Amino acid sequence: MYIKEICLEGFKSYATRTVVPGFDPFFNAITGLNGSGKSNILDSICFVLGITNLQQVRAANLQELVYKQGQAGITKATVSIVFDNSDRSRSPLGYEDHSEITVTRQVQ
Repeated sequence: MYIKEICLEGFKSYATRTVVPGFDPFFNAITGLNGSGKSNILDSICFVLGITNLQQVRAANLQELVYKQGQAGITKATVSIVFDNSDRSRSPLGYEDHSEITVTRQVQ
């Protein structure tokens, strides 16, 4: 199982719905200019997977994960990770018949 794509909406610097596709099963690199949101991609993965220590995603509270802390009219942050689950030998129990698994977390 590996990440197939990430969808962010209202999360940190990603105000509008942004889909990050094309992850490789073996190796990935996130590159870009300073301030372009590279770290926020990694923070979004930690957020979806249930991180409880917000300092690890550079936030003091959950509201700081919302784009401009809700001051730009965006009141929630949603992140979804789509996992490729086509290798049934590595599937979680009970999900062997699903080719994809989507995990979503939202904060308002």
